[in-house]
Amino acid sequence: MRIGHGYDVHPLKAGRDLILGGVKIPHPKGLDGHSDADVLIHAICDACLGAAALGDIGHHFPDSDPRYRGIDSRRLLRKVCAVLKQHGWRVGNLDSTVVAQAPRLAPHISGMRENIAMDLEISTEQVNVKATTTEMMGFAGREEGMAAYAVVLLLATAPEPKARA
Repeated sequence: MRIGHGYDVHPLKAGRDLILGGVKIPHPKGLDGHSDADVLIHAICDACLGAAALGDIGHHFPDSDPRYRGIDSRRLLRKVCAVLKQHGWRVGNLDSTVVAQAPRLAPHISGMRENIAMDLEISTEQVNVKATTTEMMGFAGREEGMAAYAVVLLLATAPEPKARA
């Protein structure tokens, strides 16, 4: 077993769609970034890659590469899942938190869980998504941006090779 932690943050900007966990959420501002800026999926990607000691999302999908301009982050998560499989890992479970003052995210969480579970090829019972505010403090409280945290447990699909003495 291995544990990984991920974190991502993006600023909010008028004229962009707000996408979290692959769900388009009605809001006057969306997250700004090279891709669709889905902070939740980006944090999950980083947690998965970190647990497998395979770098981070920027290493695998650099913002300097035009192929990833505006890309749906769910595509990135599916690619991360494939990389994990190639290295003998699968997700046991994940727990994540979106930090946002607005909009209210509770009505969208089940859709986020379903998308993430589908992309990681696991059941929704293995995926937890929470949302919290910062009580109007900091950049998230002032609605300048959003952040997300994720923790993932990876399980080996086969026994890890034993180190030679």
